[in-house]
Amino acid sequence: MRVLGIDPGYARCGFGVVESEGSRLKALDYGVFETAAGTPFEERLLYIADGVDKLVEHFRPEVMAVEELFFARNTTTAMGTAQARGVIMLSAARHEIPVYEYKPAQVKLSVTGYGRADKKQVQEMIKILLNLQQIPDLDDAADALAVAVCQAHHGKLGQRLKGGYQ
Repeated sequence: MRVLGIDPGYARCGFGVVESEGSRLKALDYGVFETAAGTPFEERLLYIADGVDKLVEHFRPEVMAVEELFFARNTTTAMGTAQARGVIMLSAARHEIPVYEYKPAQVKLSVTGYGRADKKQVQEMIKILLNLQQIPDLDDAADALAVAVCQAHHGKLGQRLKGGYQ
């Protein structure tokens, strides 16, 4: 199964493409879509949507996994990130790819065995599970890989987005 994992954001949106065969996992690609502060918001969203479309067209994932939003304080950032998630979901729908979402604690539990693991623990496990030479430079890319690994572990048992296309 080929999974596209996404850590949504509008300044920096992480992505990770993971292939699983049985219990074997392999990272095919990972990185971030980064937009500069001051770029008109609609251009930021377009850049993310175009990037996701290109990934989908190139790697042909069977499913997409997206981390749920978790914001305790900054509603402005939450709204912008929610809009970024919207264009990501639109890309999945255009390509008829089912989307699954996971809470940060679910991702941590799936990757490390502990739902309250810190970022460093998650990054180290991603390096080990995907046999990477080093931890990805950007947290967002590592987080996206973790979401993809979570989906690979859960397969069709993940939480399909409610109200999604059928």
